[in-house]
Amino acid sequence: MSDSEKIVSLKSARNKAKEPVKEEKTQSNEPIYCSFCGRPNTQVAKMVQGPGVNICSECTMIAVQYLILEDRLPSGEAQKILDIFWSKIK
Repeated sequence: MSDSEKIVSLKSARNKAKEPVKEEKTQSNEPIYCSFCGRPNTQVAKMVQGPGVNICSECTMIAVQYLILEDRLPSGEAQKILDIFWSKIK
C-alpha cells in the first residue's frame, strides 16, 4: 500500500450537503502529520484528513478505547475490535 493510499480525506464531508466540492487528491510526496501525536503518514497504518486536522489510526483507536472504557462496560464486540487492532499494530 502506497503512502497516498493510507490517507483518507474528509475535508469536503461538511460541505457536501451545502455545495459540491472538488475532490482533492494528495499526490505530493510530502508527509501528512497526525495533529494528535505528530507522526507522519509514513509511520502509521492509516491517516484521516479533516478540515484543518489529521488523525492517525492509532490515535483514533486510543480515543475510541478511552470512550468505551470511560463507560466501564465495553461490549464483547467492542473489546474484540480493540484487541484485534492492537495485536496487528504491534
